[in-house]
Amino acid sequence: MTPVRHAAALLCASLAIATSFAHAGQAPGAAASADIPVSHRDRLYAAEQFSNTVSVTDPVDNKLLGVIRLGDPSPGNFSPLYKGQVLVHGMGFSPDHRTLAVVSIGSNSVTFIDTATNAVKHTTYVGRSPHEAFFTPDGKEVWVTVRGENYVSVIDAATFEEKTRIVTPAGPGMQIFSPDGKYGYVCSSFNPETVVIDTATKQIVGRVKQDSPFCPNIAATPDGRQVWFTLKDVGRTMVFDAKPPFAVIKSFDTGPITNHVNFAATKKGTFAYVTVGGLNQVKVFRTDDFSQVATIPVGKLPHGIWPSGDGSRIYVGLENADALAVIDTATNKVVGEVPIGQAPQAIAYVPNAVPEGDGLQGLQPLGVAGQAAHLTLVAVQGDKAGAPTSVTLFDQGLTQVLQASATGLEPKSPYVLALAEQPDGGGALQPLANFMTNPAGSAIVNAIGPIRQIVQSNAEASRRYLVIAPQVAGLPGKPVQVQGL
Repeated sequence: MTPVRHAAALLCASLAIATSFAHAGQAPGAAASADIPVSHRDRLYAAEQFSNTVSVTDPVDNKLLGVIRLGDPSPGNFSPLYKGQVLVHGMGFSPDHRTLAVVSIGSNSVTFIDTATNAVKHTTYVGRSPHEAFFTPDGKEVWVTVRGENYVSVIDAATFEEKTRIVTPAGPGMQIFSPDGKYGYVCSSFNPETVVIDTATKQIVGRVKQDSPFCPNIAATPDGRQVWFTLKDVGRTMVFDAKPPFAVIKSFDTGPITNHVNFAATKKGTFAYVTVGGLNQVKVFRTDDFSQVATIPVGKLPHGIWPSGDGSRIYVGLENADALAVIDTATNKVVGEVPIGQAPQAIAYVPNAVPEGDGLQGLQPLGVAGQAAHLTLVAVQGDKAGAPTSVTLFDQGLTQVLQASATGLEPKSPYVLALAEQPDGGGALQPLANFMTNPAGSAIVNAIGPIRQIVQSNAEASRRYLVIAPQVAGLPGKPVQVQGL
């Protein structure tokens, strides 16, 4: 074989090896980017709302390595002298995979973390109740949706200082960028309108009507053709053209408490994975004809979702199970689960996050962040059937934060979560939290107190039982859901 032919053969062989896993780039990257096989250098991060931690997982063996503690649980974070973060919630990462941006809603902050060392580089404080943050594809800016106000805060990624603000409809929920970096897509959590922003001029160049006001999450396909966003209040998902005139392509029901959406590019095509919290499922759709190809039971209240660097896995944060579910995209089956901190929200898979070393610096054990009790409320016999309500009691010392993922109720109706004297809901009711269901008949309900000690007490005289009852003339009516035994 001549040297030229030998070199050509080697080139062909190397290309064959490279393309054996390079189906297409994974979100948020471009389709032209090579896939990155799963390795011990990769990290899976989750922002955990009630333990105020970021969990760090090795995806090869689905092993929790530890947590980055950004703040204390309640009631320690109630102090006027408290300086940590509160309600750790949103998450994004830099294009070079070296920096994690973590949003804390309660302390109005974005914490920048070095992925190799787990050290906090800087904390930038922005406006009221920021929700999500993501880097522009060129890595020069970080856009933060300030959901409690009406703008996107644009932060210089080198100095971590705010450089400008982009005014949007009130309540911007999340932003994501087109893979080429030309557009920023910003949905709203308070107004039925998504806006498209030219990243160079910072001007709004397009508007997309949302079917409802409450969008928590938005994602762009790696091929740069589509943008998908979820509508949590009505349980729908919408798709629009990623390029002008940004026309709506599809709008369809996905289920109560539709949370996040993301993509996996595989040999069989590109698929959208949608977390449906009220059904404890992930639904899978083709991006070419929008047909549903799978329904995957994953666990209680699935929330954030992200693909591995090669699209072989999809990872799901289970908000009411304090865990990550691992989905094999070839079979669309759950193949693993990882215990993590309390109430995971956004998650992010960062390939090659730790280029050298073990990446264990600064990590702490799970500790109290892994302690929670799990309950279920079921429909009373003869009342409206529906998916059960999951309840988690997140330990915060002697007290717990209660979170109920309530479903199977009447739409747009007032209810009360209460303690009953009897297992069937009989006797006097002690209200814990009043709430209004959304148009899908669901709601996320929170309360705080020593509730676990009451609902799991061994002393029958003092034990009480969680129930959901409609409000009638401002008072609790007959319970329609009761605590499962």
